[in-house]
Amino acid sequence: MSNFKLHTPFPPAGDQPQAIAKLEEGLKKGLHHQTLFGVTGSGKTFTVANVIAKHDKPTLVLAHNKTLAAQLAQEYREFFPENAVHYFVSYYDYYQPEAYIAHSDTYIEKEAMINAEIDRLRHAATQALLTRKDVIIVASVSAIYGLGSPEEYQKVHVKIEKGSVENRAALIRKLVGIYFERTIADLNPGQLRAIGNSLEFMPVNERVMYRISFEGETVAQIDQLDPVSRAKMAEPSSVFVFPAKHFVTSEEERDRAIQDIKLELEEQLAKFKREEKPLEAERLKRRTLHDLALIRTLGYTSGIENYSRHFDKRAPGEPPHTLLSYFPHKKDGSADFLTVIDESHVTVSQIGGMYAGDKSRKDVLVEYGFRLPSARDNRPLRFEEFEAKIGQVLYTSATPGPYEREHSEQIVEQIIRPTGLIDPELTVRGVSDTGAYKGQIADFISEAEIVIKRGGRALGTTLTKQMAEDLASFLREKGIKAEYLHSDVKTIDRIDILTNFRKGIFDILIGVNLLREGLDLPEVELVGILDADKEGFLRSETSLIQTIGRAARNVLGRVILYADTMTGSLDRAISETNRRRALQVAYNEKHGITPMTIKKEIHDIAASMRTEHQRTIDELLVLDTIAYKDDPAEFITRKREEMAEAVEQLDFETAALIRDEIYKLEGTGPKAKKPRTRKPLSGG
Repeated sequence: MSNFKLHTPFPPAGDQPQAIAKLEEGLKKGLHHQTLFGVTGSGKTFTVANVIAKHDKPTLVLAHNKTLAAQLAQEYREFFPENAVHYFVSYYDYYQPEAYIAHSDTYIEKEAMINAEIDRLRHAATQALLTRKDVIIVASVSAIYGLGSPEEYQKVHVKIEKGSVENRAALIRKLVGIYFERTIADLNPGQLRAIGNSLEFMPVNERVMYRISFEGETVAQIDQLDPVSRAKMAEPSSVFVFPAKHFVTSEEERDRAIQDIKLELEEQLAKFKREEKPLEAERLKRRTLHDLALIRTLGYTSGIENYSRHFDKRAPGEPPHTLLSYFPHKKDGSADFLTVIDESHVTVSQIGGMYAGDKSRKDVLVEYGFRLPSARDNRPLRFEEFEAKIGQVLYTSATPGPYEREHSEQIVEQIIRPTGLIDPELTVRGVSDTGAYKGQIADFISEAEIVIKRGGRALGTTLTKQMAEDLASFLREKGIKAEYLHSDVKTIDRIDILTNFRKGIFDILIGVNLLREGLDLPEVELVGILDADKEGFLRSETSLIQTIGRAARNVLGRVILYADTMTGSLDRAISETNRRRALQVAYNEKHGITPMTIKKEIHDIAASMRTEHQRTIDELLVLDTIAYKDDPAEFITRKREEMAEAVEQLDFETAALIRDEIYKLEGTGPKAKKPRTRKPLSGG
């Protein structure tokens, strides 16, 4: 009996039944590489969900960006509500890696803004992998970056049982030993506080807090509490507490690692001496000894991951532990889990490109004495290492790339959609065309207005981020509700934008390439591809087919390609779309199928990534938006007075909520910090 319980109101249809059967048969035969070649809107995720349920192994789903990963995580949660479906992406809202620019003698410090909620989700993912078998992890390429040892992470967990003999002070020391921080204020994930004869703490992987009550040297009661209302949610008999950080090690291993780091430091200093590099030697010595002092006293230092090779006892060049290390493996060391690479034509090449860029930056840091050579081993996996660490693989794409086509032992086509929908009608328009066309922007606006009047949505794709922002601004000036979306928009904001777009809060979404792979937007009736004849990455055959697919989930879907010349990519994309249309139309006629627009519930997939602070602000906005619109100036004045009053009463939490509500209403607030740079002094 399968550990995975698939919930769905509909049975497989269209090409799905044969695709599910072929893929599962391939897995049973031991095929290592298989590709699901499925058109947009054919239900590739549903097909894979059926395969996961039948195959019954923990599964890693890799996506090429955070937005798509969040959408996939939500879909798999709907399919498997009884199982553990988790989201694992980079936890940085802003990240500037440590770097050195030699020609200008400029050192750039590491600068990062960590999203605490995404960090919580990462811990929830790793802990699920170590404690359950029915796990699906949807991840970005963050999955191939260095992570702490799963053996050490699991080994140092703390188990608290009701009725067990436990000294409160000793338990506090245990939690501090796994990087929990003491506080006397409100608890955040990874913090603890002692109150009277009890101890309260909040794990890093849950939005709950636990209160441990003692009677003498005995754990008398364990209460699970709501962190806001403090209402009792449960009375568990025991609780497992994992470390508050992924990079964790025992005191014994820490002392051994410190000695290894010192030996490497001596070797590198001797090398710099032979090369007559006193500045680099002095710089490296001071930085490394400072880090070792912090590791010895606190057990942690910023950038501790650069010493991970020593803590993990890895040989030089040996790959680091990653999320893949937390998945189950057989006794012979081979992977015992399924890997699904979504939108593989993008994700595969992205995985392959991570290592070289990281190595180039680290080489410079090592050469100029900012890091020990072992820092190079804190890195993403090379592609061949990634291949060696995964087991059987399913690639899914509407446009499989050369790698998948060459390596797949079986390619399964899924052309027929369960809904009977056919690929969208294509129109190519150029300046020389007759009619009311007076330019691609004007024509796109007039076509979009027709769609909007009947309640539909429109997508517009541009070649640059600036063009996307300018066009969205231009549309708003004309009274059209529009937004833009590109890679500079924060993860949670991207998801909010897509959710609001589906809800109809605005009607036109303008973007660059984030509007291509995998985004499920059934309300879209029109896609306008601007400058479709500008041959290149964003207007390649693959990109064009993917963008065309955004209109394939609506029975009224159509695509206008604005082009003055017919490029090779345009010709091939149009030919492939027409080939699929012919197969789909023939199938519908044979089976008497009338196409239907996909109906899909709109979920706020960003909700699980918001902090309590953010959710409170959102609730305030719902209550206060009408009053703000009635008299913005008077409303903001009153809010500022409330904020000042809260500060006078030392109620800084309320003041911060009011401040951030004002930021949201006015569209202002602090921007992402720019990286700090400084010129090293003569001493480094």
